[in-house]
Amino acid sequence: MINATSVTMLGRYEILSELGQGAMGTVYKARDPMLDRIVAIKTINLTLPKEELAEYEARFYQEAKAAGGLSHRNIVTVHDIGRSDRVAYMAMEFLEGQELRRLIQSRVPIQLTHALDIAAQVADGLQFAHDGQIIHRDIKPANIMVLNDGLVKITDFGIARMRNNEIKTMTGMILGSPKYMSPEQVSGKRADTRSDIFSLGVVLYEMLTGTSPFVADNIHGVMYQTMNFNPPAPRTLNPELPDVLNFIIAKALAKNLDDRYQKAKDLSHDLRQALSALSGESAAPRISVLRQNSTDAADAPFVEPDSPLTRQEDKEARILDMADDRASAHSETDSAQPDMSNPALESSNPALGLSKAFDSFDATMRLAALTGMEKELDKFSETQKIARLKSLADAKRAAASASAATFSGSATWQQSAGGGPGAMASGIKTAHLKLVWIGSGLMVIAAATLFLLR
Repeated sequence: MINATSVTMLGRYEILSELGQGAMGTVYKARDPMLDRIVAIKTINLTLPKEELAEYEARFYQEAKAAGGLSHRNIVTVHDIGRSDRVAYMAMEFLEGQELRRLIQSRVPIQLTHALDIAAQVADGLQFAHDGQIIHRDIKPANIMVLNDGLVKITDFGIARMRNNEIKTMTGMILGSPKYMSPEQVSGKRADTRSDIFSLGVVLYEMLTGTSPFVADNIHGVMYQTMNFNPPAPRTLNPELPDVLNFIIAKALAKNLDDRYQKAKDLSHDLRQALSALSGESAAPRISVLRQNSTDAADAPFVEPDSPLTRQEDKEARILDMADDRASAHSETDSAQPDMSNPALESSNPALGLSKAFDSFDATMRLAALTGMEKELDKFSETQKIARLKSLADAKRAAASASAATFSGSATWQQSAGGGPGAMASGIKTAHLKLVWIGSGLMVIAAATLFLLR
């Protein structure tokens, strides 16, 4: 392994100091005399064993090609690539700051707004890479640099996958850091852009709680948990977190790809909206994850949804709500109407609407009694926790009386058909009464028809 004392130049770059070492090689701080700027030089030692060299060299050039084609404020910039006698090297922008790994190694949550800002910047960088058909596949704190001025940079595209990539990997081969890998990576499936989003969700969880969502004694245990375990809600570990972050992280960590954030920019948007709300810039942030339907919420990890109503119960509840809302609306409208006793007003503004004595709930109860829906109405009355059985009983009695009156009127009509003048007068009154009941029945049927159509 070469070091700063054994090499003073790499290509045109003057080696100033050693910044660190890794399995692939060494990272140096260097100076570019042609442009008079400080750069970081990442190297790969070409004296590695042959079986290791082929893999590392391929990954090295892949990183140079992936990162070199990206120019974004949240992605490290690659200036140059070259090769000397014993090493291949890559010149990148020199970053003054520290790895996110150092900020969370104390296992203490990072300040909330700082953590959200870091995650949002990483999501911005990932979206740019994804738009360029590049998937990082190894998002973790060690590959995220937090600069002294607050800017965040994604580094190390060594195992990034590009469309039309010349480098082939074995089927089922696992690349990445198990602690931050997505379920599809753990199972050896082909990773897509949503895998990076899952990894960022793990990083965000760790920043906000001080611990990883998937903890085990060994790598296999971590991978098993990633595939099967739903971690505790972040707020249970850090009560200072707002509830909305439970939903955001839950969506980022969804094991089902379709339930996860589909684009990194959507995650960035939600994080910035939450950040704006925390800073007081926005009183009502539009968090997209909160606008999802109940099915999405139910599939999200560590978010326990309310028990859903059955389809029939939901329909019945909506019917009751509709009736009550309409009754309330009519009541408000009636109280706001002008006095119609003035003939001039009555002629210019004809009164069109329901009678003030009409009550939508009572009408519903009467319809239930007349149509044999007492049991169904009683069922969703209990569901809605309303005690209206007395009204139902009254409606039943009224319906029974109406039926008895109808039969009585029919019998009287038949008896009076062959009578004298007195019977004729009685028959006329009975016929009038029957017409009234027939008209009432038609009104009930019309009201029921309109109710069902609405």
